[in-house]
Amino acid sequence: MTELRKGRSVCAGCKVQSCKTGSDRIEDYPEWCWYEGEKDGWRGKWLAEALMEYKKEKNQRLYKTAAKVESSGYKKWTRLQEIAEFALAAGFENIGLAFCIGLDREAELAARYFAGRGLEVNSVVCCCGSIDKAKLNVPPEDRFTAEGFEAGCNPIGQTKVLAECGTEFNVMLGLCVGHDALFFKYSEAPATVLAAKDRVLGHNPLAAVYNAESYYGHLFPEENGD
Repeated sequence: MTELRKGRSVCAGCKVQSCKTGSDRIEDYPEWCWYEGEKDGWRGKWLAEALMEYKKEKNQRLYKTAAKVESSGYKKWTRLQEIAEFALAAGFENIGLAFCIGLDREAELAARYFAGRGLEVNSVVCCCGSIDKAKLNVPPEDRFTAEGFEAGCNPIGQTKVLAECGTEFNVMLGLCVGHDALFFKYSEAPATVLAAKDRVLGHNPLAAVYNAESYYGHLFPEENGD
């Protein structure tokens, strides 16, 4: 069981954002802020631990490459392009593509693009292994068909296949919420997202946020007076 922590972070509601200015005055930060300053050890320790991790060679490569791609392709490259540029700049030659079967056409096109950029692509579909959901202990009420075979998603299996293929960098395309969590948990290689699944909004989850004050106001009833 995860150790209980006594801290809390609410950056999403912060209007000060002194962290982006580089201020070293602790009074410029909200009381709850995790800026280390002169605060108690348990509130400053997290940053020291993070900085130690950044010093590791593998993490340095990922971080510096991310900065290079961000500055080079800012407002110019699509995410599809950024992923290819990142993989190439980081020296990765063999990438994995874990995708949902409902996005098989998109996966085919993405794989073709990555291959065209000179990358070896190993792709694996969500229902690899053809496992019945019943064998994964999914109850009948949580299946689309109560009886008969129903293929279950196998995100852990996807990571195992890609590991066997020796992928150095994995790309997730449209796995279900929760299945994607398992994929990231078990992926042996660093992993990123090409697209997050949203069956209602054409795989554009932020559309609900962008329209929070209009078409999707029902998702925020308190703010809209409902």
